[in-house]
Amino acid sequence: MDALLLALAFGLVALLYASVGHAGASGYLGVMALAALPAAVARPNALVMNVAVALVATWRFGRVPGLFHWRLFWPFALASVPASWLGGRMPLEDRTFRIAVGAILLFAAGRMLWRVPASEPPLDPRPPVALAVGLGALLGLLSGWVGVGGGIFLSPLLIALGWASTRQASAVAAPFILVNSAAGLAGLGPRVAAASPELALWIPVVLAAGWLGATWGSRRGSSRALRTLLAAVLLLAGGKLLLG
Repeated sequence: MDALLLALAFGLVALLYASVGHAGASGYLGVMALAALPAAVARPNALVMNVAVALVATWRFGRVPGLFHWRLFWPFALASVPASWLGGRMPLEDRTFRIAVGAILLFAAGRMLWRVPASEPPLDPRPPVALAVGLGALLGLLSGWVGVGGGIFLSPLLIALGWASTRQASAVAAPFILVNSAAGLAGLGPRVAAASPELALWIPVVLAAGWLGATWGSRRGSSRALRTLLAAVLLLAGGKLLLG
């Protein structure tokens, strides 16, 4: 029964997160913290489910013309993948740093909700390559260390810097999360074996829910709805980090 209740909770998280191109790691970690699962078990669980949901989100958002931009993706991913692997090998102990990151996410959520536009024109993103690579390294290290895919950091950054509309940011965040989650899993090494056997139940649930969320977000979600949902995701992620 506990495994079924967790499956339902994970499905709801995947549905919400995938609607904005994310995969749900911070939400899964929050659910598992409430269920009193130890961090050694929760982190590989979250990353495995993240890879699954990021796959379907990448597919759904990538099939909509004009959303995904390779030149916006590759500079961030280039340095983030090895950095995420390194972050996955780091112990997760520094409470002060977690509080700082949580506060940043809450601030970003507030920015998302401030003057939410009803619609956004598509942008032609051309970020400076050197800056994007440096930011990608920082986001990757942080993502692998916390145990998430990095979309909660990348999406608000792209929107705040004017490099992407909300839907474009979602389309870039999904593959960014995919490659960083895979690198984070690789960084865990033998610790991946601590993952729960119940993943055999949870993965099909989050795949189905993620497919539904990403389908709606990529094709029917309005800019206002997606910005509001993104803010909700950031609030959940920031709250998880602040509350531990």
